[in-house]
Amino acid sequence: MNYDVIIIGAGSMGMAAGYFLSTSGKKTLLLDACTPPHNKGSHHGETRIIRYAYGEGEEYVPFVLRAQELWNDLEKATGKQLFLQTGVLNVGKEHSDFIQNTISSAKKYSLPLDILSSKEVHNRWPGITLPNDFIGCFEPTSGVLKCEESIKAYQELAELNGATILTNSQVKDILIKDDRVTIKTDNQTFYSDALVVSAGAWSGSLLSMLDLELPLSPVRKTFAWFQADEKMYHQDHFPAFTFETPNGQYYGFPSIDGAGLKVGRHDGGDQIHPDESILPFGELPEDKGDLIHFLHQYMPKISQLQYGKTCMYTLTPDEDFIIDLHPNYSNVAIAAGFSGHGFKFSSAVGQALSQLILSGQYDIDLSPFSINRFKN
Repeated sequence: MNYDVIIIGAGSMGMAAGYFLSTSGKKTLLLDACTPPHNKGSHHGETRIIRYAYGEGEEYVPFVLRAQELWNDLEKATGKQLFLQTGVLNVGKEHSDFIQNTISSAKKYSLPLDILSSKEVHNRWPGITLPNDFIGCFEPTSGVLKCEESIKAYQELAELNGATILTNSQVKDILIKDDRVTIKTDNQTFYSDALVVSAGAWSGSLLSMLDLELPLSPVRKTFAWFQADEKMYHQDHFPAFTFETPNGQYYGFPSIDGAGLKVGRHDGGDQIHPDESILPFGELPEDKGDLIHFLHQYMPKISQLQYGKTCMYTLTPDEDFIIDLHPNYSNVAIAAGFSGHGFKFSSAVGQALSQLILSGQYDIDLSPFSINRFKN
């Protein structure tokens, strides 16, 4: 069967790209080895943080602001609430790179940011206790995205626009000859003028079929929900949060719809192969130990673990994204290596992939995410 564009990987980035390509009138096919949203990749677990004053670097700010505009558009188009304005509290030592980047990016882009002492943080949110040399940077306009619901929303609109989504369809071979793309699955062959690869942890093996080796490292990650006092930790009066501590980087969410406080560790994790079974939460001592130790130090009123889950990060060496065209094929767009902080951008990444396929460029600078940075 013939299509204008084939997308391999219909998760966060791929489903958004499918929507934008379908709205442009392109005959679009999305292939996924599972049935999105699913628990085999990086987009499950109900919620993701979106923050604009970005501790990972100022270059991300225009991109995430565009992403928020597009999330707002998606809410309007579907009538679904996908964004919760809980605010986000960034915590760490005042002179750490993460905190200083958060402050400088807020100043550069005139973003609202309250800078609070440890005592001021505790007074505002009694469920948090910080060392005296920590500060908090509270961003009141940011918050939480419903990740799985967002993917479903893009799927619904893409299909309304005529996109075809084939699930449980694992790609076995990719061939490009004379700018014509051939994709083979177990029992079908598809043809297209252009290709998008956005397959998460599987992107590396797929791109190797096109003679492109990218430094992508899938790692096992865990997160968990803890019983919480709703009067203290409910979404109406407690923020999402990121903490940079001497023992690691942590993130979390208020109790949303009574689910309990959700906490995960951002750094660390064991490298895995994406086709191997991931050890369930609790199989390794650090699964519970890391999170409980963090809570005892900074949120001591939380103690009772309810349940946990696992997912995958796909890391690049610098933990920045890859969003680019294939060096040898201008009709192949790539989104990979989101390193555990990509979901918030997925609306804008989908738009970027669409524009790269349609015109070869995007109106926001994507050079920080270029493949060329790995040449050496």
